[in-house]
Amino acid sequence: MLITKASEYAILSLIVLSRATAPKDSESLSKELYISKSFLAKILQALAKNGILKSYKGANGGFMLEKPPSEIDILAIITSVEGKNPSVFECSLQQSDCPSDQGSICSIWPMLNRLQKNIDNFLANMTLQDILEEK
Repeated sequence: MLITKASEYAILSLIVLSRATAPKDSESLSKELYISKSFLAKILQALAKNGILKSYKGANGGFMLEKPPSEIDILAIITSVEGKNPSVFECSLQQSDCPSDQGSICSIWPMLNRLQKNIDNFLANMTLQDILEEK
């Protein structure tokens, strides 16, 4: 699991919300992005719970970014909606915690662990602003 549909939809929603001048509700976002309203609502709530979005109640309620796009890293977005860091492989971060008890003799764990650290670092250093500027 690296980037699931939930992570993809979270990033797409944040792109739309970064351009909004007023709160947008989950229904209008779901129509704009062609995403299931119930699925999107769960994603938006997770982003709000983790301080990425601010939720507004009432007739003109909805969601807006809690902070500027330059302060929202992609790793935080993915972790918020997935409930854990994205992983390239199903190994433990510590060789000694190997679920198959074979960590001490695994010859590919060091390479996979380096790969995971590089991906985590890449995602932590890429912001929503970087994505907005790539378009």
